[in-house]
Amino acid sequence: MNQYVTGAIIKQLREKRKMTQLELAEILNVSDKTVSKWETGKGYPDITLIETIAKALGISTIELLSGDNITNNNRSFNMLKVVFYICPICGNIITATGQSVISCCGIVLPPLEAEVADDEHAINIEKVEDEYYVSINHEMSKEHHISFIAAIADNGVEICKLYAEGNAEARFKTRRTKYLYWYCNHHGLFKIKVPVKNKNI
Repeated sequence: MNQYVTGAIIKQLREKRKMTQLELAEILNVSDKTVSKWETGKGYPDITLIETIAKALGISTIELLSGDNITNNNRSFNMLKVVFYICPICGNIITATGQSVISCCGIVLPPLEAEVADDEHAINIEKVEDEYYVSINHEMSKEHHISFIAAIADNGVEICKLYAEGNAEARFKTRRTKYLYWYCNHHGLFKIKVPVKNKNI
């Protein structure tokens, strides 16, 4: 991971659960002085204790290591609230249907915020029978390219992975498609609501 668990997050989560240092220490089979040292920044818990600490504090190991206590408010599993995460190291594309702590290649990934496209990233959407033909007039070099285009429906996510030297285009079924997302490796994530009339957007 890109950081190690801090005493501040241990203290915060322990107090949230109305647990004393002694009570946490007993669960972990350490002394309350040891817990106090962690919380005051005079020491770190051994790596072998991390999973047990996370369990005692009611969060995941990744949440404990990242310092983020995530509460997913998307209880209804609404696909239209999908969140994208992209690994800058390997290019992995990860989606979640709510707030999460996602890690890849040893780093915690931030959720991407989709923007309205500028002229350089304008998308063309044509309805051809029961499909949307989507294209973007964008450089597709190894250094600068559109990495993927995705269609979001109320029942799923369809991702078309794109590659350098290819074309920035994809086809998606019109049925139930509500949003299109596309990702530029230099400028980030863009989003538009569909359906729309045949035109450049």
